[in-house]
This record gives sequence, structure tokens and C-alpha cells, in this order.
Amino acid sequence: MAQVPQTFFDALAVRSWCGLALEALGRAREEIDAINVYPVADGDTGTNLYLTVESATAAVEAVFEGHEAGGDRRPAFADAVRAMAHGALIGARGNSGTILAQLLRGMAQVLAGDGAPGHADGQGLRTALRHAADSARQAVAHPVEGTVLTVASAAADAAGRAEGDCGAVARAAHEGARAALAETPARLAVLQRAGVVDAGGRGLVAVLAALVETFTGEAPRAMPAVGGPWSGSVHVTGSGPHARVRHVAEPPAGGAAGPGDGARRPARADARGDLPQGAAEPAGTGECADAGAVPGAGGPAFEVIYLLEAEDAAVARLRDRLDALGDSLVVVGGDGLWNVHVHVDDAGAAVEAGVEAGRPYRIRITHFGAGDVHTTGTEPTAPGERAQRAVVAVVPGEGLAGLYAEAGATTVLARPGEPPASGELVEAVRRAHAREVVLLPNDADLRHTAAAAAEQVRAEGVRVALIPTRSAVQGIAALAVHEPERRFDEDVVSMTSAAGATRYAEVTVAERQSWTMAGICQAGDVLGLVDGDVAVIGQDLTATAEAVLDRMLAAGGELVTLVLGDDAPASVAVRLETRVREGYLAVDTVVYHGGRQGALLLIGVE
Repeated sequence: MAQVPQTFFDALAVRSWCGLALEALGRAREEIDAINVYPVADGDTGTNLYLTVESATAAVEAVFEGHEAGGDRRPAFADAVRAMAHGALIGARGNSGTILAQLLRGMAQVLAGDGAPGHADGQGLRTALRHAADSARQAVAHPVEGTVLTVASAAADAAGRAEGDCGAVARAAHEGARAALAETPARLAVLQRAGVVDAGGRGLVAVLAALVETFTGEAPRAMPAVGGPWSGSVHVTGSGPHARVRHVAEPPAGGAAGPGDGARRPARADARGDLPQGAAEPAGTGECADAGAVPGAGGPAFEVIYLLEAEDAAVARLRDRLDALGDSLVVVGGDGLWNVHVHVDDAGAAVEAGVEAGRPYRIRITHFGAGDVHTTGTEPTAPGERAQRAVVAVVPGEGLAGLYAEAGATTVLARPGEPPASGELVEAVRRAHAREVVLLPNDADLRHTAAAAAEQVRAEGVRVALIPTRSAVQGIAALAVHEPERRFDEDVVSMTSAAGATRYAEVTVAERQSWTMAGICQAGDVLGLVDGDVAVIGQDLTATAEAVLDRMLAAGGELVTLVLGDDAPASVAVRLETRVREGYLAVDTVVYHGGRQGALLLIGVE
């Protein structure tokens, strides 16, 4: 169904754009992941972009929900734009997500600046796109052509030449971005060798296509391939560094078969017309990085990302310090809050530099040389006869990873703020070496990632059932009734039923002031989330946990599962066990230690 067009860029248009961009990246995410080798072949560019836009979308939705709860019809344009930029900033992942966050922030500085009107017209959008491209380029320590920066600049250039309303400007920006994307292999040698376009730039084209649909009500139609009349189909197999992209060229109707020397064909547009493709195999591209960043051996060993609260002057010194430590340096943000991304050999020094500059938090460190850095549990299976059935589960902490592994599952570790990409799930399924696999994502946000992984391994002949578990405690319930000797369908039905009958909750600490279903929370408040929604806001961990548990048991239950994080005192479990024993007859309690799992406490009630 066509999107209802927006005449001006207003709060509703911001909301529509975010939603459409998220859908577009959800469709393209796996394919973008598969062609990511520059600067590091970690196969996560599409996932990083998706998660960044998902955070922006959630922030915009929270602003709308807050105004609706207060009786207002909708938020102001400036509030929606700022929420989009802030959400992207705090949720930015990887090089590509960090640069996209700065692009959105650059737009927000124009659209929601002092004296800005309550909506933007074509001229306002042109100015915003120009400032976005310029500010993103300034955020990268050593800009490289042939990357997402080139695509963003081309979009802004094309928009600047356009005349008319927002729809005309957005369409021009999208077409300019597509043309620049098709030329990225000629600008960056690693892309030319791989025969593909830049993955970060390709994601930006999808985001701009969503902007066109926002203002016109229609997604951009497929157009002739930039640089030639050739079209065809793109086939992706594998993921990340193991991916191979094969372009099957098709001559124009009634035309000749084209060159027969095997040369790489010009890039093409896919069926939706929003994602130009590369042409030859093997795969590769990726995110904007320093020219000195060399894929593969010899590059920095770690990716370090963190949010930083610091003054501008301190951040200027931090840039110089990090630039000397490594490469792929991108620092975005402002007004006291920054997102820092760098590739280094000494991860500790990069974090220490942040401590000297201000207060770093949400620190994520990925070891590039460790292969699938999230994966724990079972060792790779030697070639040989496949097992009949296996369970592959994503778990949030080392303690639960051990528990799942003891039960026979192959586990993929999702460290706080560092979800696994679909390629890691695919590799875990391959290591399980079974004909039939039950996949437990244990996180609602991993639904698309797990579905993409399942689809890929099905193409390899593995029978996969995805059980949509939204919490590790639901996964525990499913694993408890798993019986490999049963027929596959019966086992899946039993595990799904057990997971669905388990309500889940978590107790965590708010990092910032925000709107919630239970009201406005402040930084440092203790939040109790039941089935994914904030139900309790408190000041004391134990009291909040008791309130959450009482709410869950009010509907009945037979078994309470408690999973304590490293930062939760053991006394919390003791208090909750006592409360269940004294207040709820015939309800049992089991306690596990989850390790560094993000949430202070996970609660399951069966």
C-alpha cells in the first residue's frame, strides 16, 4: 500500500521517514551485511545501520506517545527531529551507524535550530542535506572517497540543484546518491577488486529512498542501471568474510548478450530501484574508514565504541589522542554527548583516553582477530556425520551461556550493547552440525537477525525452526522441555508452548530521562519491565524487583526463575525467594547467575 505523502517536512513526516527507513534496512540488511569487507570483514554494516535507525525510530515514537498521553495531538517538528537525531546518536553501531547518526544530527541542526519554522519546505530540506553531508565529513578523522561520505555529498549536491517541494528535493538526492554509489568501486581499490559497491553508502541510498516515499507516497521505481543499460539479478551466499556475491547479467529486451569477456558489469538497481548492486565475486565492501585501514591481516585488532559525556575542548584533545592510537576514527555528537568509534590495537588506551576526556559509558570492544567474537559454548564440530537435532541460542551473559551449553545448546553470546549479527548465528548453526536446528533468539530485537540467519541455513539444506523467544528466561523454559528423540514438529510445538507460557521481566537502571509506559523516568531510576514494557519506576532495586514479581504472580504461576547479573547483590535473590515462599503457596523458585548480562535481574514466571 502506498504511503500517504507528506507535503512538508513536519513531525509526522519525521515519524513516517523513520518507520519506512527501518523497513527498508530490514529488507536489505542481510544483503548489505554480506558485502562488507572494508575496512574489516566483519559482516555487520547492514545490521549496524538497522540498529541505528531502530534506535532513532524508538526515540521518535516515545516522543509521540508522550504527547498523546498528555492529550496533545502531536509533538512539535523540532522535538521530533531532535529525538530522531538523539536516538540515532545513542544507538549508533559501527562506522556506518556512527556516520549515519551524524548525518541525522546535521539535518537536525538546520531543521530544529533556533528560529527554525514549525516545518520545512524544499529549500529547508536542501539546506539540511548539505549541512548533514558536510558535518559527517568533518566527523571523520581522515575522509576517504568511495565511501558513504561520497554518497552523502553527492546526494546533497543533487538536492542543491533541484527545484520544487520536498518530494522533488528528496528524489533528486536519492538519484544523486544512487549515481555516486554505482561509482564507488572506481574510487576505492578494495571495492573494485571485490566488484561491489560500498555497503555503508548502499544503506544510505535505502534511507533516502524511504525519504522519497515519505514525501511522494511511492517508493522510487526501478530505473536503468547507472553507467549502462545492463540489469540482472544478484545472488548472495554466505555472510561477512565468507560471503560471495554473484551478479547474473541480463541483456536489455531484444538486445545483444553483451560483452563475453567476463568483465565486471556496471552496477544495477534492484527490483525496488533503491539499492544499486555490484557485479562480480567475491564480495566485499563496507564502512567509511581511513585510507590507512587495511582489511585483513595487519589492521588494528580491536573496534572500540562508547558514548561520552564531555566538553568540546576535551573532545578536541581526545580526537588527537585517538588518531595517534589507531584508525577509522569517527567522533560524532555535540552539546556534551558524543559517540566515539575507533579501531586500535590497544583497546585499554582508547578507553583511558575517554576517561581523561569525560565520562565514557556503553563501552563496546570487539576483537577483530577472534573470528566470531560473540560465540561461546560448544567447539566447532569436526567434519563427519551430522547430529539429528541441535538447539542454537543467543544468551546475554557468560553465566547463562554455561547453563545453556550444559543443556547441550550451542550458544552465541550477546554482550551488553553488542548484539550478534546474522552471520554469527549462521556460523553457530553450522558448528552445531545437525540436520535439524531449533533457534532461540531470546530477544525481540533479534527477530529480523534470527529470521535472516534461518533463511540462509535453510538454503544450505538444514531444517530450522525459529521460536520467537523474547528473553533468556523463555529460552530456559523452552530448553527444559526439549526432547531430541521426539519428532521435530512435536518438539518445536512443545518448546514454543513452554516459551509462550513464560512471562518475562527485567530490572535495570535508566541511563537517561525518558518517557515510559509508567511515566517519566530520570537517569539512575530503577526500572521494572514486564513483557518488554516499563511497569514500575522505583529508587530501590529490591523494592522494585518485589513490585515486579508481585505483578507477575498476580496472574498465577508455578515456577519463578531468577537470573542475577554481576551488578546485582545476592541479597536480592534471597529477598525474592523469601517473598515467594511466604506469599505464594506451591510456587517454586530457581536462581541462576547470568554474569555480565546488561540487566541487573531477569525474572521468568511459568
